[in-house]
Amino acid sequence: MNAKRQLLALTAGLALAGFSSFATAQEIYIPLISKGFQHQFWQAVKQGADQAAKDYKVKVTFEGPETEQQVDKQIDMLSAALAKKPAAIGFAALDSKAAIPLLKKAQAAKIPVIAFDSGVDSDIVLTTAQTDSKAAAALAADKMAEKIGGEGEVAVIGHDQTSTTGTGRRDGFVDQIKAKYPKIKVVDIQYGGGDHLKSAEIAKTLLQAHPQLKGIFGTNEGSAIGAGKGLKEAKKTGVVIIGFDSGKAQKDMINDGTIAGAITQNPVGIGYKTVEAAVKALKGEKLPKIIDTGFYYYDKSNMKDAKIAAVLYD
Repeated sequence: MNAKRQLLALTAGLALAGFSSFATAQEIYIPLISKGFQHQFWQAVKQGADQAAKDYKVKVTFEGPETEQQVDKQIDMLSAALAKKPAAIGFAALDSKAAIPLLKKAQAAKIPVIAFDSGVDSDIVLTTAQTDSKAAAALAADKMAEKIGGEGEVAVIGHDQTSTTGTGRRDGFVDQIKAKYPKIKVVDIQYGGGDHLKSAEIAKTLLQAHPQLKGIFGTNEGSAIGAGKGLKEAKKTGVVIIGFDSGKAQKDMINDGTIAGAITQNPVGIGYKTVEAAVKALKGEKLPKIIDTGFYYYDKSNMKDAKIAAVLYD
């Protein structure tokens, strides 16, 4: 129901968008190549894209590799999608540089490229529908500092160091700690590829290496769930975890106190705005460089607030 409420809000005013005559043209195909499929986050992004496809009467496909380490597989998917000569394409880059040769081909073929979630290091992309990763992670740092009393050792479990979300969330957290909290030290940064099992092992290693550790920031759904799993397996209490995204497992850990709270994005909105931007590009409309889809901090106390509940997913 939450996602449905959000979709209703996103679709308001479409009748005034001047799209009706454009929609009568030959079927418009817009493939979206995602970073993965294993997290519920991507299913929520897909839901938003599917709704936009219905509203704008275009054909959308949504696919991604099984894991967020499979850069080569994602590049193959992008290549296959471009071979179908789509009207436009949406792309969430696992590696912001690796895809540039293919994106240049898209540009040469006059196929508009819309980035989502992760940006691309190129001006080929017309716009990026995304969360402001650095600002969101800075808020995570503020919440961490608040929870641990403004001093102590903390660590980061990142999901990667090649995507703009991976680097942005890492740097946003670390930079905010350095700038505002001189008594807090980031003692380690490790990468679990967004895999909750690998991230759990990293969390246990961090606890052993840093017995005074007060907090862990997990930069995506799998990282945060893994951190919580690692703490449970190590039977360790008193360590504050701040996560990112939502999903049933993370929400359950917030409710049982394993995770203190998390930053939620607006995944349905990201998917919807990606398809909407592609349609606008095809109509010749000028797009902003960034479509900021917003973020919120949530914990056990506000998960049921209407504004928060609308952007959480299971």
